[in-house]
Amino acid sequence: MNWVALKMLTGDTSKYLGIVFGVSFAALLMAQQSAIFCGLMRNTTSQIRDIQGGDLWVMDRNVQFIDDTKPMSENVLYRVRGVDGVRWAVRLYKGLARARLQDGNFQQVILIGVDDATLTGAPAVEQGKLLHGKLEDLRQPDAVIMDEFGWRYLHGDEPFAPGKTIEMNDKRAVVVGLAKCNPTFQTFPILYCTYTQAVRYVPQERKTLTFVLAKADDGVSPAELCRRIGEQNPDLQALTDEQFFWTTIGYYLKRTGIPINFGITVALGFFVGCAIAGQTFYLFTVENLKQFGALKAMGVSNLRLTRMVLLQGLVVGVIGYGLGIGGAALFGFVFERVVTNAPPAFYFPWQILAITGAAVAVIIAVSAAVSLRRVLFLEAGVVFR
Repeated sequence: MNWVALKMLTGDTSKYLGIVFGVSFAALLMAQQSAIFCGLMRNTTSQIRDIQGGDLWVMDRNVQFIDDTKPMSENVLYRVRGVDGVRWAVRLYKGLARARLQDGNFQQVILIGVDDATLTGAPAVEQGKLLHGKLEDLRQPDAVIMDEFGWRYLHGDEPFAPGKTIEMNDKRAVVVGLAKCNPTFQTFPILYCTYTQAVRYVPQERKTLTFVLAKADDGVSPAELCRRIGEQNPDLQALTDEQFFWTTIGYYLKRTGIPINFGITVALGFFVGCAIAGQTFYLFTVENLKQFGALKAMGVSNLRLTRMVLLQGLVVGVIGYGLGIGGAALFGFVFERVVTNAPPAFYFPWQILAITGAAVAVIIAVSAAVSLRRVLFLEAGVVFR
């Protein structure tokens, strides 16, 4: 009986391919747009994932996300160091600077100033983040390390060569190394330097400290240390990497139109898939009513007919889901290799596979339910008319 159901499904090739196309298109659109959305949200937290070494971030109480920098007094560093359970704490500068290039043009850059003594916050050498140069080169006068996407953005396919100079705040900066960084939301070039250099590259302000990176003592959890810092310093907040990660994503979800825009596209893909697959599946069932009537006349029960329709829907759903997910993955694979001058926003976690699979299952269930109504209420004598 299963063979009969599959034979009926593939009997009309054009309608069979139409159903598969509808499901594939819906799965492709939902998975691809969801992956781009996840990529954009992930890019907003790139600095949180790149700047490692500490257990927690200490910042002004009113900071809402990683780019919402609110300068603090240098005394904050010593207040954090005085909290019980802090093994060490170092300064970190993060902000935007305007760089004057060698051709006279100006370019906004993300400037990160790491601790002068320990270089905590710089690209991790042990993780292969430093592509050219040495981390210790940051201690040279006017030295900076640029990210690879920034180099491609400014210099195209020109091979990296140390010694390129730019100007920030009328002060020279010499590129001595190249780092591999996660793509950013703003797509600005990223420059690493020491904290002392960073505050010289921006207009002078009374307060320059943006973050403090701290490490918890043995036996003290980062969450507990965050609580202690917050209790002793009501004007500050301390967050772990994961907490700061989700705080930043939460800000973009609440305060921007990105989720609504992508949500509309994903919903459109779902409804288009329902419409195409449902209508085509219904027409396929109507055209095969005589075959279903003949089966009923032969004594086939409604339960068996239901299983046949559900099997047809399952086959279409699995094939369409596979083609759609494969197309979305292929798009991301090609997209990341073709677009080299700008960081691509494409992230494909397993949750997208699960959610897209659930959506395809709903599409197939709706399509099968519409078709089953005609089959279950079909008179067996229709075959003899």
